[in-house]
Amino acid sequence: MNMFKPVKEKSSQEYFEALPDDRREIIEFLDKFIKTQAPSLKPNFIYNMPGYGSFKYKNSKKELMDWPIISLASQKNYISLYVCAVTKAGYLAETHKKALGKVSVGKSCIRFKKLEDLNLETLKGLIKLAEKSPGLVFPTD
Repeated sequence: MNMFKPVKEKSSQEYFEALPDDRREIIEFLDKFIKTQAPSLKPNFIYNMPGYGSFKYKNSKKELMDWPIISLASQKNYISLYVCAVTKAGYLAETHKKALGKVSVGKSCIRFKKLEDLNLETLKGLIKLAEKSPGLVFPTD
């Protein structure tokens, strides 16, 4: 499932309601978890995803757009949690992938099927770092 597919949902709440029960339970848990750990990141619904906070991002067409710092997506075979924050060491998700649990990690994407596979203590630290670190630099290329 492509995260950029057209959807009829227009808000995070509609997005949650459209999910199957098992996915909704996980996504709603993560929604509350993120809001608790990073209260200053304003919830939003950008590019068909529930998101938290935003920054200016230059896409491949060199257009400047708003992009969520943290976002969630229910894909066909897994759940994606995006932590779009970078330090000098690299993308936060990628630099902490070994501590995140039995998950698959791309640059900013953490993919998993069951919540039990995700190390919530490590995730808590990543979320707080994405929210609070004054030295964070967000992707612009």
